[in-house]
Amino acid sequence: MPLSSENTTETETRSTATVFSLVSTLQPPSPPWHSPRRTPESLQPPRNPSSLLSLTQSLSSLLIIQVMDVGHCYLDGNADVVEFCPHDSFHHVLAASTYTLQEGDQPSRSGSISLFNVDLDRVDLSYRLKTAGIFDMKWNPVGANATHPLLAQADADGFLRVHHLKNSINGDALKEVHNQKVSSSMCLCLDWNPSATSISTGLSDGSVSIISIEETKTSVLQEWKAHDFEVWAASFDPDQPHLVYTGSDDCKFKGWDLRTSPSEIAFQNSKAHQMGVCCIAKSPHDPNTLFTGSYDESLRVWDVRSISRPVNETSINLGGGVWRIKNHSVVPGLILAACMHNGFTIVKVDGNEVKVVETYNKHDSLAYGADWYRGSIRDPDNKEKTIVATCSFYDKLLRVWVPENDII
Repeated sequence: MPLSSENTTETETRSTATVFSLVSTLQPPSPPWHSPRRTPESLQPPRNPSSLLSLTQSLSSLLIIQVMDVGHCYLDGNADVVEFCPHDSFHHVLAASTYTLQEGDQPSRSGSISLFNVDLDRVDLSYRLKTAGIFDMKWNPVGANATHPLLAQADADGFLRVHHLKNSINGDALKEVHNQKVSSSMCLCLDWNPSATSISTGLSDGSVSIISIEETKTSVLQEWKAHDFEVWAASFDPDQPHLVYTGSDDCKFKGWDLRTSPSEIAFQNSKAHQMGVCCIAKSPHDPNTLFTGSYDESLRVWDVRSISRPVNETSINLGGGVWRIKNHSVVPGLILAACMHNGFTIVKVDGNEVKVVETYNKHDSLAYGADWYRGSIRDPDNKEKTIVATCSFYDKLLRVWVPENDII
């Protein structure tokens, strides 16, 4: 299928629309944002006084369930990525992206980036940018050379685009500052190195590219054939930034040493994963621990002290393909996982013990995007809380919620 190499036309739209908050979700919803809600039989007016207690209990249960939901919104396309901004003064900013395939004689892949203002009682859509179809996006890491927030996207047109998040009296907005054509193949994933001076990208033809990011220009530093099929993960090791880990539909998990050109393979594991490797994340709290997720429904924990032979210490089956995993920035071993057909799961890893501490199943389609709110946020009782954003593909749904369990 031919891919366009032309720049995607981008248009900006703004909206002051407020997505239903915690309070408003308890009221009958109005179109076009929400579908009509059916009233459970147990919540119908009581036929006799003896049923009043049952009604009260049902209402109490409803409120307990509702209190964990901050808000939700239907996006303008198939939702696949959500990313909270990690930079100070911008923790409230949530970016959500879409990828929509228009089939036909001349198929096209369109997308968008939406920015939301998020707090414990609101999810406000503030900005939207039309793009090519987006497979992945990430904010630049805090510290090092980061002077302002940058959001990078890997898209279906084979481009790596970088946007500057700017704040004005009209609210948050994105301005494109870099536009690098990487390949005629699709860019499927990306990751920043710790110093934010380069970005790794995985491609649909099995290749991996390393892109240099400078103040005024970008360039392709390296590109090599890494896998036989699509590369869904290409992640830098933040503790050893000369290492890049890759995972692919060929079921292989590999490590690459960037100190040589072309990059040399540091290790290859082709036995642990029974299906394609979807995501890779190094623990931010333990330099020896790394996590992988796979279509085979398992989250695996690796010891990478011996980089030539990483050890698969333990794993847990999450009941759905593990498409995306996110480490909590503060709590060691706390992982948020998007599990495709089985919703979203919060997992706690403590040594060789791995257990599910919470599940979230309020999406009706493939669970693809997930992220933790950065920074500290407190409820009216001054109790510290954590916020989670999740999105699902075909129903175009973004949800923001608070875990029921006290996990922080």
